[in-house]
Amino acid sequence: MADAPHTKKLFLIRHGETEWSLSGRHTSRTDIPLTEEGERRATLLRSVFENHPFGLVLTSPRTRALRTCALAGLLTRAETTDDLREWDYGDYEGLTTASIRQQNASWNLFQDGVPNGETAEDVAARARHVIDRALSVEGDIALFSHGHMLRVLAAVWLRLSPEDGERFYLETGTISVLGFERETRVVRMWNGRA
Repeated sequence: MADAPHTKKLFLIRHGETEWSLSGRHTSRTDIPLTEEGERRATLLRSVFENHPFGLVLTSPRTRALRTCALAGLLTRAETTDDLREWDYGDYEGLTTASIRQQNASWNLFQDGVPNGETAEDVAARARHVIDRALSVEGDIALFSHGHMLRVLAAVWLRLSPEDGERFYLETGTISVLGFERETRVVRMWNGRA
């Protein structure tokens, strides 16, 4: 039997810094490593999580998320899932928002999606799978993923539109916590650091 809803917490861990996250380049399928600073900060997560009895640990299959999970000390307990992969940026992979807006001045990822990539609703469908899985098991859940994916997941958790994920700025190497106040889904912490 799953926990009473008010006791469950979902820990959202955005992967550590990469060269592309540092420069603002959209990174979905491109598999790049953490920077030295990304590794250092991810290692700090170990002290936060080493004694936490998670009921489930899920991670994106991308190297940057897997490495963050490993440095946090949870990879041996983790399952990989494509549902936690980053928003597919399609033709905009590797580009910055500034360079995209040279071609399309009003472009907004959350409102417009990307050519040959995903829309906010596509990402939200994957987020719903993750949330359903989290609610079906006992205990807290750790989710190692990516900035835009986790922002959409937070919006879906709060029963907002997936496009509202644009309102949840999320830094690399941070911990955010979703949970409940009584039966209401809430954000318990956002952008925390180890």
